[in-house]
Amino acid sequence: MVPSGFYLEAPRRLRALVRARESTLIVIAALIGAISGLLVAAMSAAVEVLHVALFNIPIGARLSGQTSIDPVRAIAVPALGGLVLGLALLVLLRWRPGREIDPIEANALHGGYMSFRGSIIVALQTIWSSGVGGSVGLEAGYTQLASGVASSVGRGFHLRRVDQRVMVGCGAAAAIAGAFGAPLAGSFYAFELVLGSYAPASLAPIGIAAVTGYAVTHAFAPLSLGIVVRQVGEVMGQDLAIACVLGLLAALTGIAIMRGVALFDTLLSKINLWSPLRPALGGFIVGLMALITPQVLASGHGALHVNSMIVLPVTTIAIIFVLKAFASIVSLGSGFRGGLFFASLLLGSLGGHLFAAGLSVVFPHLNFDPNVYAIIGMSALSASIIGGPLTMSFIALEATGNFWLTTAVLIAVIISMQVTRELFGYSFATWRFHLRGETIRSAADVGWIRDLTVKTMMRADAVTVDADMPINDFIAKFPLGSKTQVVGIDASGSYAGVIFVAEAQGLKDTPGAGVKDILRYRDATLSPEMNVKQAVAAFDAAEAESLAVVDSAHQRRVIGILTEAHTLRRYAEEFDKHRRDVLGEI
Repeated sequence: MVPSGFYLEAPRRLRALVRARESTLIVIAALIGAISGLLVAAMSAAVEVLHVALFNIPIGARLSGQTSIDPVRAIAVPALGGLVLGLALLVLLRWRPGREIDPIEANALHGGYMSFRGSIIVALQTIWSSGVGGSVGLEAGYTQLASGVASSVGRGFHLRRVDQRVMVGCGAAAAIAGAFGAPLAGSFYAFELVLGSYAPASLAPIGIAAVTGYAVTHAFAPLSLGIVVRQVGEVMGQDLAIACVLGLLAALTGIAIMRGVALFDTLLSKINLWSPLRPALGGFIVGLMALITPQVLASGHGALHVNSMIVLPVTTIAIIFVLKAFASIVSLGSGFRGGLFFASLLLGSLGGHLFAAGLSVVFPHLNFDPNVYAIIGMSALSASIIGGPLTMSFIALEATGNFWLTTAVLIAVIISMQVTRELFGYSFATWRFHLRGETIRSAADVGWIRDLTVKTMMRADAVTVDADMPINDFIAKFPLGSKTQVVGIDASGSYAGVIFVAEAQGLKDTPGAGVKDILRYRDATLSPEMNVKQAVAAFDAAEAESLAVVDSAHQRRVIGILTEAHTLRRYAEEFDKHRRDVLGEI
């Protein structure tokens, strides 16, 4: 969906003040953080209301923390809720064809511009998906709505591209900080996943937004958010070494889950199921699993109390682990809207406990603390699926306050990230882009590359001649020194090739020689919509120093000419400007 939507334009003098002083951006970031915190609290409250009303659970209780759910509601609510969602998506597709862009895609391709209306729609879809029991995380809705508001605020102040992207990062940072009770993790979520880089110029606004979002969310949230972890045991040297193995297993598990979502989506596509029935079927399957364990329902906030989970029998934890993973795959693959952040944290903590239990069987003489491995597994699996190694490390640090444990977490996270990159190459967010045909792998700003097109770089005064012109007539019209090259066209006016003036001199006075004998690059042209990287690739493939620009592959009408030297110079200039903007250099 093209970035658009409602925003209020600030007065001209205020816009000028904001653009002139970096300190004013910090004030705006604090405002965005406060708004984002309120939005997180409001969305959480809306989901809790749906859970209480639809599943008949006590007020103040978590759906995924229940020991049992009414069997009829457990199946009917997700199935019927999925049907309602499917019908709503069908109607929405006719009203707003295309798709909404998320903060990562907005910052990578659109300079931080997001649709405010589209962000509200995504947030409502996420609230409903989690509210009816879909095994999806609310973080996708949190960051979408908060970043959408931040983008609208930035547009209202006519911010520069780099500042607009930072504002989107502020919204995401505040949302994650509030949702997980972790300002440091929220800040690095913005740096690693939404901005795609860290720069001193963005530290202050991102940090202020994260702290403000955390404070406001926890002042207004109806239920406590974040990860509840009591005191963990001492981390030993053996734990640091074993964390490497857990990181490897977490990476393999993360890859399996991400591929599972795509596989289930493909499976539903092959059976040609009516689109509204896809989430209904997914909800029905999740409901069946909820009969075994309610922990599969919704985001898993209630289940993500690490110390309360590890007292369960190992077989129970294993069942919850398998069913929650499958429920998340089914929910996202069938069309429920949400993320995998919460689910990956829960699955990682359960997997870490199972790993520690397995070690205790193999090495009974060693004392393995399941709390320690639950935290390590939680961060390692989340790093594989979500990305952001420092984000996940800081979540562990802020949840436990244990620096030695964070060291073990960092080791596992590094292994998990590296294995995922080597074997898979994507996080869940960038994997979704890949399935849609996009090539981006992070939120690093590549939108300027797409904006730098052949049309903006070409010269529109390309000189053309008839390709059937005799060579002597051509030499008379274009003597040495007049032009370097000329574009030949055929009788219908379509592109025929490029003629080098110097080469024409070699055929001077040759009987029967014509321009058509020295036409070069007959099949090599540029189109106006090509970006700078595609143009450079075309020059390399044709081994040409200049190419004609044609209007279309069918008409082949010459509309300009572009040289490789000018293309590379413009690319270098824009790259240097982008680098200086990111680093905050004047």
